[in-house]
Amino acid sequence: MRPLANLFAESDYPDLLVGLAAPDDAAVYRLNEQQAIISTTDFFPPVVDDPYFFGAIAAANALSDVYALGGEPLMAINLVAYPDGYGLELLTEILRGGAEKVREAGAVIAGGHTVTDKEPKYGLAVTGVVDPQRILSKGGARPGDRLILTKPLGTGVITTALKGGAASEQHIEAATASMARLNRDASRLARKAAVHAMTDITGYSLLGHGHEMAHLSGVDLAIQWNALRWLPGALDYGAQGLFPGGMWRNREFFEKWTRFEAALDDVQQNLLFDPQTSGGLLIAAAAEEADVLCSAIAAAGDSAAVIGEVRHGAGLVYVV
Repeated sequence: MRPLANLFAESDYPDLLVGLAAPDDAAVYRLNEQQAIISTTDFFPPVVDDPYFFGAIAAANALSDVYALGGEPLMAINLVAYPDGYGLELLTEILRGGAEKVREAGAVIAGGHTVTDKEPKYGLAVTGVVDPQRILSKGGARPGDRLILTKPLGTGVITTALKGGAASEQHIEAATASMARLNRDASRLARKAAVHAMTDITGYSLLGHGHEMAHLSGVDLAIQWNALRWLPGALDYGAQGLFPGGMWRNREFFEKWTRFEAALDDVQQNLLFDPQTSGGLLIAAAAEEADVLCSAIAAAGDSAAVIGEVRHGAGLVYVV
């Protein structure tokens, strides 16, 4: 958007509540006082070998942006790139995985578009709805809030290990299940708890998306290394150096806003810059609400833990 920013003045589009002023998880356009439309898209090459679960993961990942803003998905459009000569059996399974995940979310696949490409790619353009008075943006975190993270970390190193033939079947299954799980229930419970800010942890890593929340909220975040939870195998694959290229790009860009106060080695630091696929929600909740919300999320079948707190500051992320 930056090269095109001068074409669209924020003041000319007062009903575009999210999209021009500050980056967030999706665009939000107000229809009336009670309804606003959420619009988002995401697609990528396969992260697992099973075509059905690739489709389900890609769909869950795209739907997550709607949940991160406190909304509900209404419909989705398939986005497909597919090589000539691959046959339709694999594509059918990819689309089935995505369609069943969209149906699980209570939305509908309403169409799509396919192009020929050298590598398969799949994702969705998603339309959702949200109350314009209850948008959960990245920019609402307050000093004293507790930081809650749903879903364990580590999908980047595990999927990289899978591509290199180094991942165990058990680790792949655990990561696949995590990536394919919708953030729906955690989002709904966060809305009921009236939390202050929320985002999902995806390609920019925990520290990257944490910085976005800190910067847009005008605060600092303090994340406790010992409170973080990891998918089985993630720490071992990190120790083997099986990081995707996105980790290095994340570290190069976001390290300037990161302060490591805990005595972490390079591997531990790198794991915090590891790009995630269909990761969990990072939630800023009032201190008195945090433990109750974590328990409610766990009772709904997700995992959740308090991993730190919000402090007065100006956009830094401390790892303590």
